[in-house]
Amino acid sequence: MSEVSEGPSEPGSPVKAGMNGKMEVSIEEQAEPPEPTEYEKKKQTFITRTIWTFIMIAVFFVAMFSGHIYIIGIITTIQIISFKEVIAIANVPSRAKGLKFTRSLNWYFLGTAMYYLYGESVIYYFKHIVLVDKVLLPFATHHRFISFMLYTIGFVFFVGSLQKGHYRFQFTQFAWTHMALYLIVVQAHFVMNNVFEGMIWFFLPASLVITNDIFAYICGITFGRTQLIKLSPKKTVEGFVGAWVFTIIFGIGMTNVLMRYSYFICPVDDLGANIFTGLNCTSNPVFIPQAYSLPAWTHITRTFHIAPMQFHILVFATFASLIAPFGGFFASGLKRTFKVKDFGESIPGHGGITDRMDCQFIMGFFAFMYYQSFIAVYKASVGGVMEMAIQGLSGEEQVEVVRGLAKYLVNQGVVVDGVLECLNGALGPRRR
Repeated sequence: MSEVSEGPSEPGSPVKAGMNGKMEVSIEEQAEPPEPTEYEKKKQTFITRTIWTFIMIAVFFVAMFSGHIYIIGIITTIQIISFKEVIAIANVPSRAKGLKFTRSLNWYFLGTAMYYLYGESVIYYFKHIVLVDKVLLPFATHHRFISFMLYTIGFVFFVGSLQKGHYRFQFTQFAWTHMALYLIVVQAHFVMNNVFEGMIWFFLPASLVITNDIFAYICGITFGRTQLIKLSPKKTVEGFVGAWVFTIIFGIGMTNVLMRYSYFICPVDDLGANIFTGLNCTSNPVFIPQAYSLPAWTHITRTFHIAPMQFHILVFATFASLIAPFGGFFASGLKRTFKVKDFGESIPGHGGITDRMDCQFIMGFFAFMYYQSFIAVYKASVGGVMEMAIQGLSGEEQVEVVRGLAKYLVNQGVVVDGVLECLNGALGPRRR
C-alpha cells in the first residue's frame, strides 16, 4: 500500500471533515428525544388538568371557610382576568400599537365600572359603617355622580383619540369593551352580592353548575347518542337530560346540609367572620320547615315537614341544567368566531378563566334575581334608617331623633337613666 493511503489524514482534510460531519449528525439524531405520541400528549394533558382541578377546589374551599372577604377577592380576580381574556381575542396588536390610549381606555372603563358597582354594593350592605364615617360620607352620598363623571372623562378621551383611517377598529374596540363589561363585570357584581346575602346563595348555584357539567360529561359518554347543538358537537341530548336529573338530586342533598349552618344562611354583617366564628341572624323563613299535606283525593293523611328552600332548589337546579349551559354555548360560538381554541392559558390544562366561568356568570345573575324576587325578606335595617335620617332630616331633626330614641330606650330598660342625662347635657337645650 502506498504511503499516501496509509498515512493519517491531514487536519482539515475533506475526508476527516466528512467523517466528523457524519458522526456529529448521527450523535445529534441519537440525542434528539422521540416525538410524543398522541396518546402520551392526551395523558399528560389529563394529568395536568386533574392536578390543577384539585388545586382550584382546594383554594376555593379554603377561601370559602376563611371568610367572605376571601371569596370576594377571588371573584374580583376572576372578573379582571376574564375581562382581559375576552378583550384580548378581539384585539389586533399591530393596529393597537399605532393608536394611543387603546389599551389604557379598556382598563380605564373596567376600573370605572368596578368603582361604580363595588361602591353600590358597599353602600347598600354597609350603610351603618359608610354613612357615619367623615371621610367616606361625601363619596357615599355622591357616589353615582362621581361614577358618571369618571365614565364621561373616559368617553371624552375616546372621542379625542379617534384617528382617521382607524375609525372602524376603534369603534369596534369601544363596543367590544362595553359588551365585555356587561357580560363579565356586571354579572360578576351580582355574584358578589350573592355572597353578601349569604354564602349559600353563592356556593349552591356555583356547585350546581359544576355538578351539571360533570354529569353531562359522564352521561354523554355513557349513553349519549343524539347531538344537542352544533356549536358543541360533543354535547348530547341524553347527557343534557341525565345531568338535569343528577343535578336536582345533588341540589336537594346539598341544600339539606347547608341549611343547618348559620355561616351559610346568614347575610354578612362582619367581613371578618369565618367558619369558626360563624354568623348570627334570624333565619329566613325559607329555611324553616313548614307543614304540608297531600290533597284529599290521595287518601294520604300524613303531614310532611319540608323547608320551602327544598322547592326553590328545584328551580335553581333546573336553570343550572337547562339554561346555564347556553352560557357555555355562547362562549363556544364566540371562540369559533375568532378561531381560537381557548380564551387564554390562565389555568394549565383548562385554558382560560373564562372557559371555566362561562356558565357561572349567568347562573350567579339568575340566583341574585330569583332571590330578590321570591326569597328575600325586606325589613328596616340600621343602615337604612341611618340613610333616611342623614339624607332626609336636618341637623336639628336628627338631634331630636337621637333624644327621642334615647328616651324610648330608657323607658324600655335597655339603657340606664344616666345615659339620657349625659346625652341631654352633651346635646344642649332644645331649640324652640
